Amino acid sequence: MASVPLFSLCLPHGKLSPLSFSYGISDNLRSASASVGFSSVKKNRGFRVSVCRAASVVFRDLDADDFRHPLDKQNTLLLRAIPGLNELGKALLGSMTEQIMLLENIGTSVLVSKTQLSELHQLMTEAAEILNLEAPDLYVRQSPVPNAYTLAISGKKPFVVVHTSLVELLTRKELQAVLAHELGHLKCDHGVWLTFANILTLGAYTVPGLGRLIAQSLEEQLFRWLRAAELTCDRAALLVAQDPKVVISVLMKLAGGSPSIADQLNVDAFLEQARSYDRASSSPVGWYIRNAQTRQLSHPLPVLRAREIDEWSRSQEYRTLLKRAIQMNAVQNV
Repeated sequence: MASVPLFSLCLPHGKLSPLSFSYGISDNLRSASASVGFSSVKKNRGFRVSVCRAASVVFRDLDADDFRHPLDKQNTLLLRAIPGLNELGKALLGSMTEQIMLLENIGTSVLVSKTQLSELHQLMTEAAEILNLEAPDLYVRQSPVPNAYTLAISGKKPFVVVHTSLVELLTRKELQAVLAHELGHLKCDHGVWLTFANILTLGAYTVPGLGRLIAQSLEEQLFRWLRAAELTCDRAALLVAQDPKVVISVLMKLAGGSPSIADQLNVDAFLEQARSYDRASSSPVGWYIRNAQTRQLSHPLPVLRAREIDEWSRSQEYRTLLKRAIQMNAVQNV
């Protein structure tokens, strides 16, 4: 990868404390977390879970533009129109940033491998295979905040970090969807703009000079792009889970779940909640409030993400991708 993408899978948020990104749901300019989910939830005590992917469709010729969200495409063009942004990012976010982030995670996390948390390693390997890309390193980090994030800098091998509380909250299939969401950022090469956005999310205002420059001139545009990029990566999660309820369940759990009540949550009810939000915000006043509510979020609201992934799962675009992959898999097997 050519630059430093830091990304997270949690709830919508604004400014965060250092090294916390999410895939997520809520928004508090000072906190956040997120995820994608589905199905009934079993208590995640231990890792003795067999993973069976025999029926999964593998997208052997998948290109990022096959599933990129239209808003991602649109906002990417807008960012590319800003003179020198990409070059500025590469200049400011170099090897020192990479070393800091790499050592921080190596020193405080557990590296997943065939011999260390092997079932998590298998989940990552399978998700990467389905999305047709090389699996990054995966770390598990002790934290009470459900979260996951990705880092890729200067051509070095990228890595993904998941927090222990996220592992406890989700089923294995949901956790794999989260990993797939992270892989979506790598697949789409979200690059330097993701890094900028995550620096803001992590607290750019504390960085003398750089933070103020980015915050004042680019924050709103970067967050608009990042929200769109999150929708793209939710689609990557669906391509791996191949069940929209899995992805929606993750979002639901990040919005209001805990290990003790996870098996009582209802995906269909959460989708109806998403539709009620649309209805409530459809008036001119509602539209204004909704826009003000989301403008400085790094992630879309979880109910909106749930509705988006539900709609895409019913689309001709998604069905065509699946059909093409099934046909290609059949040819490969022959």
